[in-house]
Amino acid sequence: MDGVILHSNPLHRAAWELYSRRFGIEVDEAMHQRMYGRRNDDIVRDFFGPQLTPEQVHEHGAAKERLYREMMGPVINQSLVPGVREFLERHRDLPLAMATSAEPENVDFLLERARLRPYFRAVVDGHQVQHPKPHPEIYLKAAEVLGVPLHDCVAFEDSFAGVQSAQAAGMAVVGVLTTHGELPGVDLEIRDFNSPELEPWLAKR
Repeated sequence: MDGVILHSNPLHRAAWELYSRRFGIEVDEAMHQRMYGRRNDDIVRDFFGPQLTPEQVHEHGAAKERLYREMMGPVINQSLVPGVREFLERHRDLPLAMATSAEPENVDFLLERARLRPYFRAVVDGHQVQHPKPHPEIYLKAAEVLGVPLHDCVAFEDSFAGVQSAQAAGMAVVGVLTTHGELPGVDLEIRDFNSPELEPWLAKR
């Protein structure tokens, strides 16, 4: 979701910086890079320390995400990755799933506010699996729910952890270059969903 459907990582970065600063923690670039593609509980323990109780981890994550949604709300439609709505409309007859490390509240926020829910037959978030990305569990579960063989699936990913997850599940991977300048090892790299090479590549699969 983040970085593939919604160009949200700049606001996630800003929200983490603002929230962490309340506790005297300055988020540097290395911390931001470790954030991409990971589940909130992993990020909170990374930023705030492993000594936190599960309740404290949840409270920090939930508070940061409320701040993020406040920031994203006014600009959500302008923040969709270019061409993604048209891409989903073109392929709406295919079994499409969202497999994301994002918090469930953020998933619902996007699907409702941007009116994207009808396109997805399955939505699997990081709280529905035991092992977060880069473990393949989330993609295995999404394919199982769709009833599609893994070798017939194409995953769209913007993060290194996400690419590893999808490849470990046995899927082809399209790298969306919204977060990183390159994603080594993917089957195709695109700037966004308007990239002219995307549809011809899909047609050959």
